Amino acid sequence: MAGCIPRLAAVTNLHPELRPSAEPLAIPERVLAIGAHPDDVEFGAAGTLAKWADAGAEVTIAVVTDGSKGTWDPAADPALLVATRRSEQRSAAAVIGAAGVRFAEHIDGELEYSMDLRAEMCRWIRELRPDVVLTHDPWQRYQLHPDHRVTGIAVADGVVAARDHHFFPAQAASGLAPHRPGALLLWSADEPNHWEEVSSSLERKIEALLLHESQSVTTMGGAAAEAGARQAFADRIRSRAADAGAPAGLSAAEAFRRLTP
Repeated sequence: MAGCIPRLAAVTNLHPELRPSAEPLAIPERVLAIGAHPDDVEFGAAGTLAKWADAGAEVTIAVVTDGSKGTWDPAADPALLVATRRSEQRSAAAVIGAAGVRFAEHIDGELEYSMDLRAEMCRWIRELRPDVVLTHDPWQRYQLHPDHRVTGIAVADGVVAARDHHFFPAQAASGLAPHRPGALLLWSADEPNHWEEVSSSLERKIEALLLHESQSVTTMGGAAAEAGARQAFADRIRSRAADAGAPAGLSAAEAFRRLTP
């Protein structure tokens, strides 16, 4: 099985965890998954999160923007859409087994990198003290959505800030001690080096995604409106999991770029 994993010569002499591996992480005690929009975490890592939650991990899902632009309907009420997407996210998190959901409520599509945003990500990490943080890969080639890029960078920078005493000293003064997660996992990576097997939790991932009914037209081919479209979407997620796992010899997986803070 290990022989099926592609070699990445550029990282061979760096940290051992950067070498491709299908060995799963030890079940973390606490996990923080941060997405730019409601449903981003589910697309990127719901199978892994559900698997860990089943094994006793305390999973928190955090959403950086309000999702107010997540529709192709020009007549949609943005405030109603925000409320709908928050409700959908909570329902999806419950299916995954998450212990909690956080919303930062930055305006969808207008997220900009700033030190305040980095501090916010740092605060979440110091408050929740996760063993593993998951988010978008901001270095994915040709990632078009600016919110995905900004969220990934802000979270990665927040992980660095959270571990070191001299970043954001006002947080320490308020009682938040530094915290260093054991791993940062980036989904949608061009060059994954870590795979989590998700065959036991893949159907829960699909169920969680389908609860985001407001996104049925934009991301699911109309799955909420028609049984055939629903089946086609579910089959697409299963196919993606099979494709993701193939390089590691796994029947169904989620692939990540693993970094150690």
